[in-house]
Amino acid sequence: MTKSILGIIGGSGIYDLPGLENVRHEKVASPWGESSAPVRLGEMAGLPVAFMPRHDKGHRLSPSDINYRANIDVLKRVGVTDLISLSACGSFKEEMPPGTFVLVDQFVDRTYKRESSFFGKGCVAHVSMAHPVSPRLRIHLAAAAEAEGIAFARGGTYLCMEGPQFSSLAESLTYKGQGYSVIGMTNMPEAKLAREAEICYATVAMVTDFDCWHPDHDAVTVQDIIKVLLANAEKAKQLVARFAKDFPREHEPCPIGSDRALDTAIITAPAARDLELLKKLDAVAGRVLKTGTI
Repeated sequence: MTKSILGIIGGSGIYDLPGLENVRHEKVASPWGESSAPVRLGEMAGLPVAFMPRHDKGHRLSPSDINYRANIDVLKRVGVTDLISLSACGSFKEEMPPGTFVLVDQFVDRTYKRESSFFGKGCVAHVSMAHPVSPRLRIHLAAAAEAEGIAFARGGTYLCMEGPQFSSLAESLTYKGQGYSVIGMTNMPEAKLAREAEICYATVAMVTDFDCWHPDHDAVTVQDIIKVLLANAEKAKQLVARFAKDFPREHEPCPIGSDRALDTAIITAPAARDLELLKKLDAVAGRVLKTGTI
């Protein structure tokens, strides 16, 4: 059995992870460039944990400037098997007010400025994103939220916009009309890259506001959001501590195959593969490339 190593990506307001013991900071080199920050390695309740602040300390990086490929590659290199994204978002539903944690199960990607795959010319791969969230992680997150008395919603669709500007009213009303649950700026292509790296992935979308469709939130400001964001960050730390305490120490095989996503994904014939790209894929696709299973 594979030992569980929990990865946590902290979004807006979550630049540290209190409760992490035996901490060391490690700057891991990646062929995909520089990650948002050095990865913080330690333990919570005896569970190995790797933490990375998505925007770096001080919120240095905008959603469009984050090197998502390097972040996921680095987390893969330190052995992460299961990855939780803690992300601030706006809500399209009255029943998901500010302060609610939404355990999303679907994504819609409307980003357009980001590198969204480790694969490409010289090694083409197509992973399934039909079910982008690992169901076992969502079950454990729900159990932790219930145990800690944190208000949460099971399921929902996260729309990822490019940003950094907030939505226009017309956009917000359109997204609400399409039935989406929340809107954010960071979980794509992060979820896609995690799937390519065969890391089980789940999002805790932490609602900070109702977006501008709501008459009481028609002029969303950073100052308004920060008040809720700080309260959400405290609850997120509480949630992570409980999740880590109860999480299985042996990695659970993913029922939708997140951790075996490359088994049938690479279509480029071995003789046609680019050797330089293969070197960059040593962590992400090493399991299948080294064994010659595809």
